[in-house]
Amino acid sequence: MPLLDIRNLTLELDTEEGVVKVLEKVSLTINSGEIHGLVGESGSGRTLLAKAILGVLGSQWRIIADRMMWDGKNLLEMTSKQRRNLMGSDIAMIFQDPVGSLDPVRTIGSQITEALTPNKTVPFWRRAKDTELNAQKWLHKVGIKNPKRLMKRYPWELTDGECQKVMIAMAVSNHPKLLIADEPTNSMEVSTQAQIFRLLTQLNQLQNVSILLVSHELETLVSWCDNLTVLYSGQIMESGNTTTIIEQPYHPYTYALLKNLPEHTGKMRHKALLPTLQGSSASLHHLPAGCRLGPRCPEAQRKCVQQPKLRHVKDRYYACHFPLNNEPDDDNAIT
Repeated sequence: MPLLDIRNLTLELDTEEGVVKVLEKVSLTINSGEIHGLVGESGSGRTLLAKAILGVLGSQWRIIADRMMWDGKNLLEMTSKQRRNLMGSDIAMIFQDPVGSLDPVRTIGSQITEALTPNKTVPFWRRAKDTELNAQKWLHKVGIKNPKRLMKRYPWELTDGECQKVMIAMAVSNHPKLLIADEPTNSMEVSTQAQIFRLLTQLNQLQNVSILLVSHELETLVSWCDNLTVLYSGQIMESGNTTTIIEQPYHPYTYALLKNLPEHTGKMRHKALLPTLQGSSASLHHLPAGCRLGPRCPEAQRKCVQQPKLRHVKDRYYACHFPLNNEPDDDNAIT
């Protein structure tokens, strides 16, 4: 049984100009112990999908889904209190904006110790000190050189990179079953990025923590993820095993992303232009009919004004009427 199973999720936003479908019929499955990558351009809905899983969207958002299961339990039927109990214990998230996610009038130490679950095997008169030492240990693991001094400081005294490390320490300290990492190494130097990814890999391999890694950097996700889901303008383009997708992409958008990766072999001419898709992502208020990639897709035809169904071929999922490297088959459509 999958740890997280989402089928045909649609996320609607009430605006002054009417209802906007920010996410449309998105399906996502994450198994226990899996590192799953979610890649897409800015504005593709990656962060909104992560927040919908966590249940931290505002009242103006409306979630419609055929299925949204967490470890065998229906997330859509849970009360707000039950969803809050999942946050920080079973499901944790590293937010993209660490500075805005921390309370500016409280010290780092008070915020991270509040997030930690006290060790009940320790006598109650020693739990406060034990929790403080545990907080220092996790801050040291994410690359803070002097955690004791940093715990006395406020978020506005730290750099963006230090705030990001604090958020990562708070998220991983309680050993969640699923860790949603939204651009976890943003504003960090290369050496620290490698350290953070090693820490996430250790959590995955030693403690069987599932990770949903959200990023726009396809090259990074290819290196770390078992499976990959490609999102464009609120629609799933393709999903499956990372190696298989890289070797043989079915969707034109996935192919375009792979062609856009810079080559480090020296074959590319100096300052040569990378191949790109013409045009830009559609505005949420003026979304194209059918496949949202249609106006930019080099393979688009008249049939693309109808939204393609998500199709399943040998553990691969794709939504395209005219897939690359694969013949279209009407019998494998998922309704």
